[in-house]
Amino acid sequence: MPPRKKKDPSTPSTMDELKDMLWKAADKLRGSLSAGQYKDIILGLVFLKYVSDAYEERRETIRTDLLADGYDEDQIADLIDDAEEYQGYGVFLVPAQARWQHLAENAKGKPAIGDEPGRTIGSLVDEAMDAIMNANESLRGTLPRLYNKGNIDQRRLGELIDLFNSMRFSRQGSHRARDLMGEVYEYFLAKFAAAEGKRGGEFFTPPSVVRTIVEVLEPTSGRVYDPCCGSGGMFVQAEKFIETHDGDPTAISVYGQEANEETWRLAKMNLAIHGINNAGLGPRWGDTFARDMHSDVQVDFVMANPPFNIKSWTRNIEDPRWRYGVPPANNANYAWIQHILSKLAPNGKAGVVMANGSMSSNSNGEGDIRAQIVEADLVSCMVALPTQLFRSTGIPVCIWFFAKNKGSRAGEVLFIDARNLGYMVDRAERALSDEDIQKIGATYHAWLHGPDRDAAEPSPSSVEPASEASGVETNTVASAYEDIPGFCKSATLADIKAADYALTPGRYVGAPEAEDDGEPLDAKITRLTTELLEAFDESARLEKVVRQQLERLDG
Repeated sequence: MPPRKKKDPSTPSTMDELKDMLWKAADKLRGSLSAGQYKDIILGLVFLKYVSDAYEERRETIRTDLLADGYDEDQIADLIDDAEEYQGYGVFLVPAQARWQHLAENAKGKPAIGDEPGRTIGSLVDEAMDAIMNANESLRGTLPRLYNKGNIDQRRLGELIDLFNSMRFSRQGSHRARDLMGEVYEYFLAKFAAAEGKRGGEFFTPPSVVRTIVEVLEPTSGRVYDPCCGSGGMFVQAEKFIETHDGDPTAISVYGQEANEETWRLAKMNLAIHGINNAGLGPRWGDTFARDMHSDVQVDFVMANPPFNIKSWTRNIEDPRWRYGVPPANNANYAWIQHILSKLAPNGKAGVVMANGSMSSNSNGEGDIRAQIVEADLVSCMVALPTQLFRSTGIPVCIWFFAKNKGSRAGEVLFIDARNLGYMVDRAERALSDEDIQKIGATYHAWLHGPDRDAAEPSPSSVEPASEASGVETNTVASAYEDIPGFCKSATLADIKAADYALTPGRYVGAPEAEDDGEPLDAKITRLTTELLEAFDESARLEKVVRQQLERLDG
């Protein structure tokens, strides 16, 4: 048998190895850069690599098709740069000076280009960013231009570009450039969020939390909105949900707003890499409370993770969005909730991550606002989540689910206590497993429209029903719902009123049923009492022995 060929340690064989190798290589560039600058530089390069690979992939497809149709080289040269042949397929235009190959040819070991001492690889990258933004209206003002600054190690920048060049992101097996680069981009976002701590939480929501919202809402078609969209993770997971269920990702349109300029740019790039039209993020960043950029838009789904407990926000007591009460000046939680409710179409639904305090707070009129929302029958489900899901904050969180039309579940609210679910990723962070997410989603759908109900969940108002518009098969056929002590409970509005409108799931689901081990209760109490008294006696004996030994030492 011939000897087994050793694996080249510089060549990744799995996606995880590829991401890890790229991260370690990128980390060498950190130097004296701030976390924010470093993030912009690396994610900008990932984006540049993606758009170039996608462009070259599309260019080769056009060429192949034209050759098959009998065109000669001169005719192909005249047609291959037709902008519509790229933009019509969701591919950005990439001028020659911005293509990755051009950068790679001038990258490795060349801190200065040719005979021009001031011409660095960083200057070429900045020019590439400019060229792409000028060629694509939707990217204007989006891409970073900071690669030629004095604190950027040009040699290491060139080495990183060379490494990216060797990774071949165009086609690997059944993956396309978009799929591969999308995974790398998300991986880097997660790594940067972990590295930046609390600041990182402003632009990154843990994927398992986002997936839980998506699994419950099932956004298969229609308008999807996020008023504080961060880096766009909600939209990416919505598209993944549709693809997983063999639907049409173009059946949804996204609308978002982000107050932080840097994060807004991240979102534009993230959506572009995932092939999602990012025009719905608006022409610029902006405060949702000060100026709603989508004020005339009613949506089918809202998915959001607003910043928790904001004490200073743009408050106007005359704002028509405060239909259920004016939110307090020192906390924006109920401002976010009411803004989101104001965006829902007649059959719209929403999933919103909130701090746990929002479920029971009565300070500054919040209890009255919550009571009004409950009595309006807008709350469909409350989910208490386990701790440590957010690396950026220790605040325990929950998810509020709203529905403008609950069908036959009108007058009821489902409570799910998921605090005991999840697993530890490391010492600092927990995540929900696939099984946990499916359990929450299946419980909700069984409750909302299981076989024991005589009415199905209404379809989105602004589009055709999902089964017709997108062809997506979802969890709409579910087993009969049953309350499970310690996990889920369907409560009436009267039950909630009796609890003073507190929405904490633990109040309703109760304690889990004790397992029946076959031992009669009286016998178990007698046995445990005997064992406890024996333990006390043994403890007293050991204490006496220890005292005797200490007295000997003193003597």
